[in-house]
Amino acid sequence: MEFQRPTNDGTGRSSLTLLRMVRGLLCLLVLILTAFMMLVYCGFVGAVMIRFVSIYYSRKVTSFFFGAWLALWPFLFEKINKTKVIFSGETLPANERVLLIANHRTEVDWMYLWDLALRKGRVGYIKYVLKSSLMKLPLFGWSFQILEFIPVVRKWEVDESIMHQMLSTFKDPKDPLWLALFPEGTDYSEQKCIRSQKYAAENGLPILNNVLIPKTKGFFTCLEGLRGSIDAVYDIAIAYKHDCPTFMDNVYGVAPDEVHIHVRRVSVDSIPTSENEVNTWLINTFHLKDQLLSDFHSQGHFPNEGTEQDLSTAKCLINFGAVAVLTSICTYCTFYSSIWFKLYASLVCAYLTCATYFNIRPVPIVHIVKYLFKSKSL
Repeated sequence: MEFQRPTNDGTGRSSLTLLRMVRGLLCLLVLILTAFMMLVYCGFVGAVMIRFVSIYYSRKVTSFFFGAWLALWPFLFEKINKTKVIFSGETLPANERVLLIANHRTEVDWMYLWDLALRKGRVGYIKYVLKSSLMKLPLFGWSFQILEFIPVVRKWEVDESIMHQMLSTFKDPKDPLWLALFPEGTDYSEQKCIRSQKYAAENGLPILNNVLIPKTKGFFTCLEGLRGSIDAVYDIAIAYKHDCPTFMDNVYGVAPDEVHIHVRRVSVDSIPTSENEVNTWLINTFHLKDQLLSDFHSQGHFPNEGTEQDLSTAKCLINFGAVAVLTSICTYCTFYSSIWFKLYASLVCAYLTCATYFNIRPVPIVHIVKYLFKSKSL
């Protein structure tokens, strides 16, 4: 039994068979169940309870457990769906604190950055600047809150205080950090491209065909907020062979057949400091990215491919086994053990709902004590 999905060019997309559908929905169910148990038992302990003692160790514990869960997605993409993820450009050093900027071609671009972060041992430390509406997604919104993603509504008078407040907590150079930003502010479409080109023509900016004119305010705020505590900016270009995938395409494994990720490392010291110069630098960077993507569409690949190795199947299976065992234990305790586990899970769900809605994060007790003593001295 086979259901044919529509395709733009008749190539590069697998047919949606009943087997693919069942397999994809089963994988999604496993990912949702593991996410729930990770949030309730590991996320709450790591990101809430331990945070009352230390933000640094809170992030260590949270990144360890959620890094294991996030690694399931590259396992799904590359090992189960057989998507080829091809890296090119510069070979990245390990253990850097960085700001990532990437083009936004489709709704799942950000998920493929996990494939790069996993190879560099940073999958548990990657954070995103994302639309605040995504924080309302059931379960996934809780994960975004636990992982300290920065929610924005795309109105600077609202976003400014939130970004400054959260960036101020990311400055510790001992804390591993990959902060990812999509400066275009939205995913690419032909209609959006036409509007972007019209804006560029009216304001004397480059006419871009494969990306949109980037919004500079958020990038400048992130760069200046973290300058002195990060090592580099990773300029990333993402391209898909044939069709651009949707989220459910990824789940079912019908697309994409190939994802190409090109990385250029830019030292922070080489980026200007004034806002006008940074804005010009970012627009020029996207102009170069536009040319790079044009070459990709004509040649079928980025230059200097093969900068990262394939994922180890053995390590992926070991990680999956460990997550599955932990999830099974937590599931048993929640549904078949003492009523106290059910009560605990219910209270944690209630807390995570409120914390996500109001963007609440605990403050270490020592900070509270210092603040109280400082207030009394005044």
